[in-house]
Amino acid sequence: MILEAYTSEITARLVHTPAVNRRILIVSQALALGWLSSSLAAAPRPIAELAPLATVKLGQTADWVAITADAVWVASTGPFAVHRIDPKTNRLAASVNLPGEPCAGLAVGSGSLWVPLCTAPPSLAKVSLKSSQLVSIFPVGPAAAEGGIAYGAGSVWLIVNKSGDLARIEPGSGKILRTYRLPAGSYNPIFADGTIWVSHAEGAELTGVDAATGKVRATVATGPNPRFLTAGAGAIWTLNQGDGNVTRVERSGHASSIALGTPGHGGDISFSAGRVWTTMPKMPLSVIDAAAGKLICQWTGPGGDSLGIGHGAIWLTDYHAGTVSRIPVEDALAKCSGS
Repeated sequence: MILEAYTSEITARLVHTPAVNRRILIVSQALALGWLSSSLAAAPRPIAELAPLATVKLGQTADWVAITADAVWVASTGPFAVHRIDPKTNRLAASVNLPGEPCAGLAVGSGSLWVPLCTAPPSLAKVSLKSSQLVSIFPVGPAAAEGGIAYGAGSVWLIVNKSGDLARIEPGSGKILRTYRLPAGSYNPIFADGTIWVSHAEGAELTGVDAATGKVRATVATGPNPRFLTAGAGAIWTLNQGDGNVTRVERSGHASSIALGTPGHGGDISFSAGRVWTTMPKMPLSVIDAAAGKLICQWTGPGGDSLGIGHGAIWLTDYHAGTVSRIPVEDALAKCSGS
């Protein structure tokens, strides 16, 4: 199924590729397919074998997950809202209605949940973690859907236009303190060890910006169309929508690629306990051993698109069903060959 999905994606690209470039694309993808078929760790398993402890219905769709010490937050459409789930009871504890679609990730910081909205014009919602109430709507928002937001060094970080302007936002007032120009088509930031890392979704690289000085620390090549990213085990990990691989970027700047065979739009990635977890539609869960840099297990079937790891569980959304499920991490690893 992985090879079939990959082949289908490449065939679709060939239709829109100028003839002069098709030979290069065909050769490179033939090599990639050969490598992919020999490097995948194991045949995908059915997602039905992972029995959730609980499944919570949130809306028409469910997307974006944020984990705090005492809650799990998930966004939805139909209604436009963010929902607080109590991990002690696995029940919905609160819902916060929003004036538009939560479309570009969730971030936690300064006692708040930060929710970029695809309103007209785009905006940013601030929700109190303590009271589960909407505090403010700031007139600054995401450059595109499937973007992201980060919190670090006392600030909120958000790409605010397609030109690649990374805004540093003051949490109290919502004021933009400074902007830093990155490659156009960069949308997704993450904060790690004093650096804001931003993936170039319309390119093939990762840019690191020093949060204290605003200077670019590093630019590292990744796979094509890196979108979502996470940090852990001394590295930044990007989920590349162009080839369906994960790129590992170490602190030294060395980059390596791990084949998942899951190209396409959507998806998410998270790090926990020495493993990198990814989700994509129709391949709702994949697990990478971070130390070995190796894919060790995948599950195929319905569901997927966003996830978070916390409270001993994988919180996995089924985007089209509008649900989030709690799957014990230990159960998944017990069924995962090579774990």
